[in-house]
Amino acid sequence: MSSSAYKVVEVIGTSENSWEEAARNAVETAAQSLKHMRIAEVKELDMTVGADGRVMSYRAKMSLSFKYVPGG
Repeated sequence: MSSSAYKVVEVIGTSENSWEEAARNAVETAAQSLKHMRIAEVKELDMTVGADGRVMSYRAKMSLSFKYVPGG
């Protein structure tokens, strides 16, 4: 039986349009430097609000897990 190890990192994605786009931005940006990603889990959603009460941006805090490959 083969065994594996995984590492988990936390990232925050942002978007001016939606939480869904913020989450996608987080995963796609992280994928540029992380290899063997397995799971992306949304941990928290929030937004920034301007002085006029309008939503300025959406944020998605996420945990990403990827396979740990020694030396690689």
